[in-house]
Amino acid sequence: MPSALPTVLLDDQALADFLEAAVGEYQLITAQAPLPCFALLLGHAEAATYHVRRITFGRNARTTDPSARREFRETIVPVFGPAYENEHRGWWMDSRDLLRASREADALGMDLLGSIHMHPDWHRLGPPSERGRVLSERPTPMDRHLFGRTGWPLNLICYLERRGDAYYHALAAWAPPAPHPSEDAACPELALLVPSSSLLKV
Repeated sequence: MPSALPTVLLDDQALADFLEAAVGEYQLITAQAPLPCFALLLGHAEAATYHVRRITFGRNARTTDPSARREFRETIVPVFGPAYENEHRGWWMDSRDLLRASREADALGMDLLGSIHMHPDWHRLGPPSERGRVLSERPTPMDRHLFGRTGWPLNLICYLERRGDAYYHALAAWAPPAPHPSEDAACPELALLVPSSSLLKV
């Protein structure tokens, strides 16, 4: 019988830090530029719990690293479509920032647990060709591919949408898919808890 999946505890300050950055990027999105927001998760991993205590940001190497450009050109675009020719789609963490995050975690006595990234309501903001592909806090096929490639045990998706002058978000936590030859391999959803004292206004 398989063991139960761990529960994720997300500290309110870590979430607030990410939402502040995500809203800042969201405000700069245009129909041609679905700007990303991506961070790494630092905290503690136990048998039944992943406790996210802080986040750390890094640069997108896709715009500067030849190996990242080649990966998207030769692997991502042929599988996931020409939309990923746009350099703002997808993410490849700069290796220097990944090393810095790992050292930061070690210095704090924490583990590098995984990542969090934003899904904006691109089906509202993007060009007409994107209107039928509704984003949410659930993984896209590209997310499932990247979760499987990185192998990080925890992957958070933050869906962000603007209604009038207010921003609304939804969160979900995912484990990487089991090794599978199909790109449709599912990501197990993890229970996610945020402190009830969190009253976030971004």
